[in-house]
Amino acid sequence: MKNREIAGIFNSIADALEIKGEIDFKVLAYRKAARTIEGLTEDIDKLARENKLDSIPGIGQGMREKITEYLKTGKMSKQAEALSGIPETLLELLGIQGLGGKTIHVINKELGVKSIEDLKKVVDDGSLAGLRGFGDKKAANIKKAIETRESYTARISIYEASIIADALVDFVKSLPSVSRVSVAGSLRRMKETVGDIDILCSSSKGPEVVQAFTRHPGAIQVLAEGETKGSILAKIESAQRQVDLRVVSEEEYGAALLYFTGSKEHNVKLRSLAKDRGLKISEYGVFRGNKRIAGRSEQDCYRALDMPWIPVEMREDRGEIELALSGKLPVLVELEDIKGDLHVHSRASDGTMSLEEIIEAGRQAAYSYIAICDHSVSAGYAHGLDAKRLAAQGAEIDSLNRSQKKFRLLKGTEVDILPDGKLDFPDEVLAGLDFVVAAIHSAFRKNVTARISAACRNPYIRTIAHPTGRLISGRSGYEVDVEAIIEAAAATGTALELNSYYDRLDLNELNLKKAKERGVKITIGTDTHYPGGLGMIRFGLGIARRAWLEKGDIVNCLAAEKIQASKKNLPKK
Repeated sequence: MKNREIAGIFNSIADALEIKGEIDFKVLAYRKAARTIEGLTEDIDKLARENKLDSIPGIGQGMREKITEYLKTGKMSKQAEALSGIPETLLELLGIQGLGGKTIHVINKELGVKSIEDLKKVVDDGSLAGLRGFGDKKAANIKKAIETRESYTARISIYEASIIADALVDFVKSLPSVSRVSVAGSLRRMKETVGDIDILCSSSKGPEVVQAFTRHPGAIQVLAEGETKGSILAKIESAQRQVDLRVVSEEEYGAALLYFTGSKEHNVKLRSLAKDRGLKISEYGVFRGNKRIAGRSEQDCYRALDMPWIPVEMREDRGEIELALSGKLPVLVELEDIKGDLHVHSRASDGTMSLEEIIEAGRQAAYSYIAICDHSVSAGYAHGLDAKRLAAQGAEIDSLNRSQKKFRLLKGTEVDILPDGKLDFPDEVLAGLDFVVAAIHSAFRKNVTARISAACRNPYIRTIAHPTGRLISGRSGYEVDVEAIIEAAAATGTALELNSYYDRLDLNELNLKKAKERGVKITIGTDTHYPGGLGMIRFGLGIARRAWLEKGDIVNCLAAEKIQASKKNLPKK
């Protein structure tokens, strides 16, 4: 599907127009087109071949012509026109949190900033803070955003890594001589960001497999090609990364998978344990002297060291080996335990799906419920619902639920916690809902801890969405005391959200562990605005498992009836 590619091009045109200082309505037209196309469930190329581009809501003739041009030629002349005259280094500034096209236009025009290095200079010499509309605080935030961005440039998101890995694993699996294949490394351990991608397979025809791998259509550069190892720079859709393939024998596969999955610290502990038992463990197997006693599977390798298989996400040497040796490993939550998504947006606010489409997407995901949590009225940028529209949506949900078997929509909202600490809806509105999510969307540095704590004390708030407000790619988040939020949640029976959107994954694994220790329940929500986004539950689930969460820790493992019946029993404020 080329949907994401075309959406990316439209967003790049909007960025370029903003940098050049173009009028707002042109920019907004491209932003809207990008959101619409990214949210399509159908392949835009297929729609074009069937002459159905005019069926896409909100896409006019001009945009359709540009889409057709790209699908036919692989290029969009408007993109080249928009980008002309803008240095590449100036475009790189878009990767800094807090810098949009308009801001870049201003600092380029007023201070001559053309690169990240230029930006650093004007931050350090005080000229950025002196610019009208900036000030010391905004300049300090931009400096912090630069530092955050640079700390992640060596890694890519788990989402981008998965796009590449999924495609290449499927390809290697399809080769006739390959019997087993798996991703390894930090991606297999579900870390939120990934360096190079490692793939392992078993085959007796290593050179043949490596040769096929290095000639994959997504390989834009071959970095190495040997008899059992290959390395390429791969580009799949818009994601690009180095991918290393290792081919091993069937007898070695389990030991190699264990070794190349890591972590380094986990492997070191295993080697020490093996030594204490008069054994040696390596990527080739577990050996007693020169005799290999295990290696075909990870389970065999762990068993040779007198312990059960340890879940991949736990392998960080944080006590998991000691738990395994004592027979006390937790039973981590599985995808099959998740009965529904507790944070989804519909077309009523800024999503792309109708309620009927959400029901169908939920059924496809084998869920029994989805909570509709559209933005509240203060989120004007997201077409937030007022009380009247929310009530109308609730009536529509009730009507749809009457015709459903074994599936229901939960009536909810993502209600804003306002800068003054109040909620965007009064209690009498919230009381009529099944599931209320509260969230900070403004005034990130204004009494955030107190505002969230107050929301926890409200009897109708079920969970706090993305509690720290971070974006992994470049925003550190709110000025919030996370431990105080966890305490407030524990004291009031409020859950905290693990937001599965790959650039949030908030709460992170360490804070999730703290919440678990205090008995705080966790909700998992994709916060999705389009059908494909429901699949991002895999990333939230991976982080939950890294935090050692079990079925009983997660609200989504309850049936819908129990969620509706378990509203907090707190007195009104």
